[in-house]
Amino acid sequence: MILTSTPGAPTPPPRRLTLPTRARALFLVLISLVATIPAVALVMSTGGRAEAHGTPMKPGSRTFLCWQDGLTDTGEIKPVNPACRAAQQVSGTTPFYNWFSVLRSDGAGRTRGFVPDGELCSGGNTNFTGFNTPSGDWPLTHLTSGATVDFSYNAWAAHPGWFHVYITKDGFDPTRTLTWDDMEEQPFLSVDHPPLNGSPGTVEANYSWSGKLPDDKSGRHIIYMVWQRSDSAETFYSCSDVVFDGGNGEVTGVKEPGNPTDPVPGECSATRRTTGTWSGGYQSEVTVTNTGDVPMLGWMVDWTLPAGQKVDSLWSGNATYNGQDVMVHNADWNGSLSPGQSASFGYVVTGSGGDSATTLPCRVG
Repeated sequence: MILTSTPGAPTPPPRRLTLPTRARALFLVLISLVATIPAVALVMSTGGRAEAHGTPMKPGSRTFLCWQDGLTDTGEIKPVNPACRAAQQVSGTTPFYNWFSVLRSDGAGRTRGFVPDGELCSGGNTNFTGFNTPSGDWPLTHLTSGATVDFSYNAWAAHPGWFHVYITKDGFDPTRTLTWDDMEEQPFLSVDHPPLNGSPGTVEANYSWSGKLPDDKSGRHIIYMVWQRSDSAETFYSCSDVVFDGGNGEVTGVKEPGNPTDPVPGECSATRRTTGTWSGGYQSEVTVTNTGDVPMLGWMVDWTLPAGQKVDSLWSGNATYNGQDVMVHNADWNGSLSPGQSASFGYVVTGSGGDSATTLPCRVG
């Protein structure tokens, strides 16, 4: 693989909605996105909106490359790489299928003092604890210090935001617990709402830009990315293991994947029913069910409200809005669903006409 020089429960308050979408995870393809810029903090501004719910593909994050390493022709996860196998022993296979979900819903872009030492690679998300394990065996991306490269960050779902890219200090040892003292104080690259390439919900969808890697780096390092949404506090964290050895983005430590056909990390369905109506509005309940064969750590439902309607309140979910378009993510406590399990959220709409939809698009995320 080559990186090109690229409890609690609920009752109505907040306001938010869900959006239907059935997700299939397409197969491993490293696309081009995020690149690096001077070793000094620099902010690149580009036109367009960043829309993503994902993880770095170039240089590949631990979750992404371990998903590739462990994925079999039958869709099962059986890691070959020793570090990926150790991560599975700690956290199970669910994180592998949910490689795009290393997030904190309360992150708000925070790093030091928020994410604990020893938990940087999981962002403090206990579902991904196995990926914090110190090891010299993690899949590696080979790079050249000071080179201009294309980075790529998977866009599994649509949200605007910023990307901040950090790197470890000289002398970093991958076999020791990663702490904030191991990281350079400032990101060497920050990117403001980069453009989206492709269709969200696929492996190919990505954000991309180019930039210069830090000068005078050699040997093993971790490139640490923080993706901060601008429309909510949700923040994504990731570790990409790299080695500065004159490489051009080659990836080692991942088994050859064979030729599986569109492996599906998970699937879900969403059904909607009206639970009350009155002049000028109605109340609905949406039930989300894991219809796939593997556990999922989160879900997203999106749909378009009829003209003249708006969500007045929403509970048991977190929603974002863009005109009449609504996207609802699970709440912190109802996102993890085993195959066949369901969760629900409700909302109240103001506006006439009701809604005849009985199913909504749903995807894992």
